[in-house]
Amino acid sequence: MKRCATFVPRYCFQTLHCHPQILSSLIYLPFNISNSSTRKFSFLGSSTTRNFPDYSPKKPTIKDSELVHNISTTIKQRHFEPIERILKAFESKLKPDHFIWVLMNIKNEYKLVLTFFDWFYLHRSPSLEVRCIIIQISVAKKDPKTAHELIHDFWTKPNVDASLPFTLFMEKLIYTYKDWGCNPYVFDIFFEVLVEVGIFNGAKKLFHKMLTYGVLISIDSCNFFLSKLSDNINTCKSTPSIFTEFLKKGVKWNTVSHNIMIHCFCQMGKVKEAHNLLIQMEIRGYLSDAISYSTIINGYSQIGEHHVVLKLMEEMQIKGLKPNKFTFNSVVFLLCKIGKVMDAEKILREMKVPDKVMYTTLIDGYCKNGNVKSAYKLFDEMHSKNILPDYITYTALISGICRIGNISEAYNLFLEMRNREMEVDEFTYSALIDGFCKDGKIKEAFSLHNQMVEIGLTPNVVTYTSLVDGLCKQGEINTANELLQEMCSKGLELNTHTYNSLVNGLCKTGNIVHAIKLMEDMKAGGVFVFPDVFTYTTLMDAYCKKGDMEKAHGLLREMLEKGIQPSVVTFNVLMNGFCMFGMLEDGERLLKWMLEKGKNGIIIITPNATTYNLLMKQYCVRNDMRGASEIYKGMLGNGVFPNGNTYEVLIRGHCKARNMKEAWFLYKEMVEKGYDLTVNGYNDIVKGFIKRKKYLEARSLFDEMRKKGLVADREVYNFFMDVNYHEGNLDLTLELCDEAIEKGIVDKTDV
Repeated sequence: MKRCATFVPRYCFQTLHCHPQILSSLIYLPFNISNSSTRKFSFLGSSTTRNFPDYSPKKPTIKDSELVHNISTTIKQRHFEPIERILKAFESKLKPDHFIWVLMNIKNEYKLVLTFFDWFYLHRSPSLEVRCIIIQISVAKKDPKTAHELIHDFWTKPNVDASLPFTLFMEKLIYTYKDWGCNPYVFDIFFEVLVEVGIFNGAKKLFHKMLTYGVLISIDSCNFFLSKLSDNINTCKSTPSIFTEFLKKGVKWNTVSHNIMIHCFCQMGKVKEAHNLLIQMEIRGYLSDAISYSTIINGYSQIGEHHVVLKLMEEMQIKGLKPNKFTFNSVVFLLCKIGKVMDAEKILREMKVPDKVMYTTLIDGYCKNGNVKSAYKLFDEMHSKNILPDYITYTALISGICRIGNISEAYNLFLEMRNREMEVDEFTYSALIDGFCKDGKIKEAFSLHNQMVEIGLTPNVVTYTSLVDGLCKQGEINTANELLQEMCSKGLELNTHTYNSLVNGLCKTGNIVHAIKLMEDMKAGGVFVFPDVFTYTTLMDAYCKKGDMEKAHGLLREMLEKGIQPSVVTFNVLMNGFCMFGMLEDGERLLKWMLEKGKNGIIIITPNATTYNLLMKQYCVRNDMRGASEIYKGMLGNGVFPNGNTYEVLIRGHCKARNMKEAWFLYKEMVEKGYDLTVNGYNDIVKGFIKRKKYLEARSLFDEMRKKGLVADREVYNFFMDVNYHEGNLDLTLELCDEAIEKGIVDKTDV
């Protein structure tokens, strides 16, 4: 019989999963379970405890006794010979009872016991009693690995009769205990194997059964039970009741036990209960450690409780507990989640040995913020430090590059993964398919879909939702519906995002009636999804663009009545509707309403730069720069920072009103803050300076445009060609002329 490698119970579990695509912040919490030499067992003295039964096997006949004596003597005297040779003469006569009687004679010679059992195992299927006897001897001789294997095989090997009831195995182990081993560790091994193979009910019954004999399963084994229960989402809910039940029966839980329970509560999303247990743990006199705090910190990171995380980090520092890499990974994950990626990178710089998880989390964070340049910098840094990016890192980067519309670069990264024979999963494919769909390249997206199916990957609901969204944006609603039917036939449940893609597609093709009907079907419960903020906002946007502000308002009221929290995008859609149709007063009333509701805490939606930009743009269109400036001052007064579009709107507005001093001031401020003007912004400010006869400033900005590769319009090129020609700069005139023709600004016949 082939025996397994040394069994050392060492358990760990993951506390998170931010997203299925990336290991944003994995925490592995190792629990080192002591081995048999250091394991402590408890015997409960009580008047109600029973004694273990005496072993009373069947008595051998005289003939049997003679055979047993001959076999015992032979294997002892000729132990150096192959056992197959020395037992050849006895093979046909040997029965299970004979085997047990021989064991009684040789049980103190452990090597002989194992050799004899291996031989017997090859020729006969050992009875349950024989198996339990060898298990008892193995534990008594401090060989837990053999005992573990024999118990484990019973429940997992197909050639073993595991159909026997669990209670029969337990009773046989109890029956053979007193005379064959008498080491309580055997019940710990049995308990752990039951937990390993998922017979949790059996483990619980064994725990209570052993209490009747005055034996308490060790704390290490009980911790193993808790950790296995908490790892499985289906059994996680029962872990707190086991914790309480075993505590009442005499198990003295330790710090590791409490850490497992903290992890369990976090797994179930009950982070506050986990935090409360940490407090109770310390009140009861148990010492919390870095693992306790790391688990809680990770739990709060998942739900975005930034301030609580900072407070817990301070507590760790006060108690002299050093945050480990898992703690830092959780904090980095949280900072990236709330958009503070630069602060997260500072933590990486402070760590002596940042790991792959932290780099991947930061790369994903920068990509989600649209800062692919910084993501690439970290990606290259990983290579320079011999921290090899894995398929999760690549997927995060591919997703980020697709988000900014650089599909060819994302596809090159994908090919690089394939060339390096890296794992490419359905999430990698889905990210790339989504990128192609957003870029309007539906054929390429479907080609990738077919490719992933060919290599055995199953497209998920995200893959199909991307394809549906791409088809809808191209107006192919019927094809999108066919794809939805294919999804259903494959057993995939459509989610809200899938339906939102259809709603969005219907709205873009002007089919608002069908879009509303689809939302009504969602509300009626015809599908297992419900309209969300995106559904309502999409429909509101469609009504606003049609100028039907009353219906858009009606949808907002319905949202609020149903308790669906509008987003700032929802209000910006309304604001855009008001501004598009010149309803400035209504737009200002909406802004005022948002600010008032935010102060009262009724709807916590802070107007963002886009909200103010929409109003400012409309004032600029009316050439009312005083009104635009008032909105800008209000924006700054409410703590909203201007973005590139804010400066663009104001600069172009001032240029139109010929307020070039204000336009120039805003331009310099814009550059200082790292924003760039668009080509239209440059054209307007250059023309503004030309009209004010500020030719030096105009020339400087024109040269700046050319260096940046931006193409000025025909009027600007004509002006500078004329100026240079009249100044005698023929070479520059010809250069500008060639440039204008090359870029399609002017035709050769115009020159």
